[in-house]
Amino acid sequence: NSVKFQLDERNAEEDKTVPTKITALWGGKKVELRETQRAVTPFGGLVVFFEFLRQVGYVEAVKQCLPFRLTSPNALDPAQTFTAFLLSVLAGARRFAHASMLRADTALHQALGMPRFPSDDTLRNLFKRFGQGQCQQFFSGLWNWQLARLPERAAGYSLDLDSTVFERYGRQQGALRGPNPRKHGRPSHHPLLAVLAEERFLLHGWLRSGNCGTARGVVEFLKEALALLPERHAVRVLRADSGFFDQQLLGFLEQRELRYIVVARLTRWLKREAARLTTWRALDEHYAVGEFDLQLYGWDRPRRFVVIREQLRAERASLGRTLLDVPGYTFRLFVTNVPTSPEEIWRDYNHRADMENRIAELKHDLAADDFCLQEFFATEAAFRSILLLFNLLGEFQRASHLTLYRRPATLRVQVFLCGALLGRAGRRLVLHLSVAWGGLHKRKPLLENVLRYINPTSPKLDPEPVT
Repeated sequence: NSVKFQLDERNAEEDKTVPTKITALWGGKKVELRETQRAVTPFGGLVVFFEFLRQVGYVEAVKQCLPFRLTSPNALDPAQTFTAFLLSVLAGARRFAHASMLRADTALHQALGMPRFPSDDTLRNLFKRFGQGQCQQFFSGLWNWQLARLPERAAGYSLDLDSTVFERYGRQQGALRGPNPRKHGRPSHHPLLAVLAEERFLLHGWLRSGNCGTARGVVEFLKEALALLPERHAVRVLRADSGFFDQQLLGFLEQRELRYIVVARLTRWLKREAARLTTWRALDEHYAVGEFDLQLYGWDRPRRFVVIREQLRAERASLGRTLLDVPGYTFRLFVTNVPTSPEEIWRDYNHRADMENRIAELKHDLAADDFCLQEFFATEAAFRSILLLFNLLGEFQRASHLTLYRRPATLRVQVFLCGALLGRAGRRLVLHLSVAWGGLHKRKPLLENVLRYINPTSPKLDPEPVT
């Protein structure tokens, strides 16, 4: 009733506003400016995403997995605070302070059913509650909930590994000097990511200190990632760049009977073997392939190496490394246990390049590298929340039957961004979507597909207690 009264009061106040005029930039036509007391939102298209979250049981999953409860009668529900953070990121926030742009959006609050929207301090305080155990409990439960609806693939999924650098400009925990290709010596965090390539699903993510090498902790990371993956999902092949060229990782994959394709780091011994190779099979006038078996120092067994040789050309930059003993060519080496031809291994690995797009989307579209707190595990909780949002957007596209994959920024502009006005029809609240932004007509097919979306299996949420 209070909302209805406020709407009536605002409509009455509109007519009392003194108009102000400006002159159009072209044509010189006068444009009158007035204020409105009505609730207006630029993100009316988010209602489709809200319905998707309701359809998959998002609220119940978050409440069940949350590792803590707030007992104060004035405290906001932490599930609502967590959701407010995700929506702020989805709307384009790049700092906690940017969440204030949704705090005044009362039309969006009505669509959410949230009477109060948290401040940026409330968002920070939520993540500050997370320690290592709380992160593990909360996000493992939510990943199990998401993976229960991941489509099955008869051939299995390609699991791509990569790391990236989050530059830091303070003295946050774990922000240390390490490998930084853009700003040498700048303190940073060094996250590790695993992606199921065919569905663009972020299977796991770790936030690590900036002084970590690329492959540091990768075996334990993979143990956690594979433990999350349900038995009905198989890993077809693991692909990684030369930063993961490590005996410990290769031995672990062989012990688990997992196939892998890893770029070999061109050490002195590998360069010598590649230069000695005499048996080449030409693929065309520029490319040739070869292979050899070699046991490097410190390895427990010989392994298969595939070599791709490319002829240097003036009109095209060549990948790979040049060898002094073989001028005129560049070489790329892969270590693998996949029993296919060298060219098939090369083509398979080349699909891993799409992993760079996932990292770019996390950084540029969802600001995964910008939300940083003093406490390490608070920052990791914010980081993994954005990974969760990324997966939700991917599933939203499957549920709404969008034919082509759209990166988060494209979804924001094409679907979620829509001017809308909160009104009333009798006793019902109505959100009027602007026709100029595509309105309901553009989003109704997506909404109908979301409403028909059926979970493939019932999610089993039984998070382990924190020890």
